[in-house]
Order: sequence, then C-alpha cells, then structure tokens
Amino acid sequence: MKAVLALGGNLGDRFATLQGGLDLLAAAPGLEVTAVSPVYETDPVGGPEQGPYLNAVVVAETSLAPRELLARAQETENAFGRVRTERWGARTLDVDLIAVGEVVSDDPELILPHPRAHERAFVLVPWVQADPEAVLAGRPVAELLAGLDKTGVRLRADLVLREPA
Repeated sequence: MKAVLALGGNLGDRFATLQGGLDLLAAAPGLEVTAVSPVYETDPVGGPEQGPYLNAVVVAETSLAPRELLARAQETENAFGRVRTERWGARTLDVDLIAVGEVVSDDPELILPHPRAHERAFVLVPWVQADPEAVLAGRPVAELLAGLDKTGVRLRADLVLREPA
C-alpha cells in the first residue's frame, strides 16, 4: 500500500531530527520510501506561542498494517525525545500518518485519512511536491491546496533530506 507521512518539528536541531526521523522510519522492514518532499519552514498553526517548524512529507510503499505503521511513527517520535505535554505544543518530532492506501478509519486512536490534512498547507505544499498526482479522499491534493493560504509555508532550498538507502 502507498503511505503518506508528514514529519515536522520545531525544537532542537530541526533538520538533523527530520533526517534522523526519516532514516529511522525507513530502517525497519515493511516501509520503502519512494519520494521525499523538499523541506519547508512553516509558521505554527494553533496551540501556544512557539517557534517555526521544519516540515516534509514522505511517500512510501508499505506492507505494514496501519496500526503497525502508527506504532513505528510513535517509536520514531519517542526516539527523538517527543514529549506530549500540551496539545499542538512545540515538539522535537511529529510523525503523522496522512493516508495509508485507501484505508478509512474513524477509530479515535487512528483516524485515516488524517482529519485535518485537507486544510493544512504545511502538509499539502510538501506533499504535492513529493507526489504531484496525489489524491486525498478522492480529491487531487493540488486542488485542495489551491484554496488554502500558503503564506506561512516557505521553501528551505538550503536543506535537502537525503533519501534512505
């Protein structure tokens, strides 16, 4: 199945953490990275006052069930010191499952596709760069993105994630 994961963080060495998170996600069996977006610096959305994020989107093929993929994402966050103290607060690394194949889930622990992805430019801008033909819930991502304010999403051409070997 195709899986789309969004990575972001705004604490510590943000770029090193994004690269490390990508490497760790791809290291274990069952996930093969097929595309990595450019890195974007983004203004925080919601939550408390905090610094800007670095964000990227990873497209992969996976043989993992969605819950297994969620567990891998959470293990990766934890490996980089993710602490959940405040909703939408600052974090070292956030790994969100945006879509996993055509799976639709309304389980509170794993909602798929991600319930707010369609309204988040910091997810859609990098996603369409990684996969210009991407579709979310039956709608082209490029079409969803056309209706969003993208002013808080800035390309960081000086930061390029290395795809895992």
